[in-house]
Amino acid sequence: MSQAEILGELPKLDARARREIFDRLCEIEEQDLLVRPDTEEKNLLDRELVDFRKNPEAGSSWPEVESRLRRSRS
Repeated sequence: MSQAEILGELPKLDARARREIFDRLCEIEEQDLLVRPDTEEKNLLDRELVDFRKNPEAGSSWPEVESRLRRSRS
């Protein structure tokens, strides 16, 4: 099945089926990111690491970030 055929079939699916496909695509994307970042992502990570090494106290801990995210959703 071609990409165009798959995209054409998506609107015909019910919400549950589309959600299942979406979840699976997210899993695949996550695996790709964890296994092999592309050149742009690698460059970004390298720059962030340099910044972190220069000033490790400048960032926030994960609990702080998570707390801000949760507050922004309410």
